[in-house]
Amino acid sequence: MSKPIALWGLLLLGSVAILAQTWTLYGISQSNRSIAALAEGKEVRLGNIVNAAPEVRLARAMMFKKQQRYDEALATLNLILDAPDSALQAKIRYNLGNIYLHLAVVKTEAMAVNEAMPLVALAKQAYRQALALDSQFWDAKYNLEVAMRLLPEMDKITSENESPVNQKSQLWTTVPGFPRGLP
Repeated sequence: MSKPIALWGLLLLGSVAILAQTWTLYGISQSNRSIAALAEGKEVRLGNIVNAAPEVRLARAMMFKKQQRYDEALATLNLILDAPDSALQAKIRYNLGNIYLHLAVVKTEAMAVNEAMPLVALAKQAYRQALALDSQFWDAKYNLEVAMRLLPEMDKITSENESPVNQKSQLWTTVPGFPRGLP
């Protein structure tokens, strides 16, 4: 009598495990459909995004960026900064840096250098945080270098009124690079 009870218990336990896996796969499928729709530039119901995985919100932020809705993209990324996966956190911070850097370049081209400088600083901070989470993130390394090179140029533009000798010494102290010493 105890063997049939154990078999029924095992069958019930197996059925519960199959149902749990099916539910998980359904959620992943929903997330993938939402990501695909957002990648195409289509809006997704807010109800599907609120309870979705952070990757769906990241895709939504990238859709906003493509549509040049930067404030909404930044707000969406800031909501998922504390994602549980460190690789995803690095991507989020990298994308934050990209948005800040893009806005800084736009401000610089419009000759609003004073408005662009804090954006460059935020971009550098985001890239550094991404690299702290994933030190092999080459895109973040490259963009950090771009941001570091942009800031001295912006300092140069704002300090045109100063004497050339003073400009050189000020520019020298802000030039990023690697110290070169003896081997």
